[in-house]
Amino acid sequence: MAVYSSILDLIGNTPLVDVSALSPNPSVRILVKLEGQNPGGSVKDRPALAMIEEAEKQGLLEPGATLIEPSSGNTGIGLAMVCKVKGYHLKVVLPSNVSTERRQLLEVWGAEIIESPGSEGSNGAVRAARALAAEHPEWVFLYQYANPANPRAHYEGTGPEILRDCPEVTHFVAGLGTSGTLIGVGTYLKEHKPDVQVWAVEPPSGELVDGLRSLDDGYVPPIFTEGDGEHLLDRKTIVGPRDSIEWTRRLTELGIFAGISTGAAMAGAAKCAASIDSGVVVIVSADGGWKYLSTSAWTGEIDAVVERAKSIIYF
Repeated sequence: MAVYSSILDLIGNTPLVDVSALSPNPSVRILVKLEGQNPGGSVKDRPALAMIEEAEKQGLLEPGATLIEPSSGNTGIGLAMVCKVKGYHLKVVLPSNVSTERRQLLEVWGAEIIESPGSEGSNGAVRAARALAAEHPEWVFLYQYANPANPRAHYEGTGPEILRDCPEVTHFVAGLGTSGTLIGVGTYLKEHKPDVQVWAVEPPSGELVDGLRSLDDGYVPPIFTEGDGEHLLDRKTIVGPRDSIEWTRRLTELGIFAGISTGAAMAGAAKCAASIDSGVVVIVSADGGWKYLSTSAWTGEIDAVVERAKSIIYF
């Protein structure tokens, strides 16, 4: 067993697990990449480290520097962990209606929380962070939605790992959030296997699904545009809160305890599997379910859980 000099060295090289038992088509395999096994607990550890290291290379970060970033949870947590290790101070603009565990994890890593109106969701947090960054030019604003180091982390890490571990991949399905995972992984896979199809999962306009956004809600991440997302994507599929929760619960049948955005990706993968004759679908499980236990998403009556999703960013 290797000994690592820093917890940051453990980011990446996450496992793929076969969940084909849940595939609606016996001729289509489905594999899940468990990003919850990153040390900060999510796929966002990758871009968090990449963005900070790029800022260091550019001379934007000095010892003790202060950073500000909007987040509904995972990116903020990943940045807070990296900042704690490297000695930076982080301010996170966080919607007021996130799950308790997300707030607590940010506090564990020493982040300062600045609340934005919960009714405005992640878009409101983005607006507030941009305004604060303009008022305080002494703070470093990495801005995950427009930072090229975000998709590059997946182009150089997540994508090559998927192709290395599953060279037979035919479809890649992922949630549409910042679009970093989709752009980075999708670009890499298509460069090396042009026939690979890239599918995006997005929620219905106006509805909340963990870590996902609808492009119809008025904000298109710059990295999606700059990464030529419209041409990269072969298809977008809509997945609502109920399907996301149901598929998250189904994953526990195979012992996989994942966040609700993983359920959304699984719902998208199932739609993909049902529409093709054969193939191998790979999805990214953005995080584990541990930070959402307070929501009763696995044990509560599903109608009540879905109803709460209309007002609370809890998964």
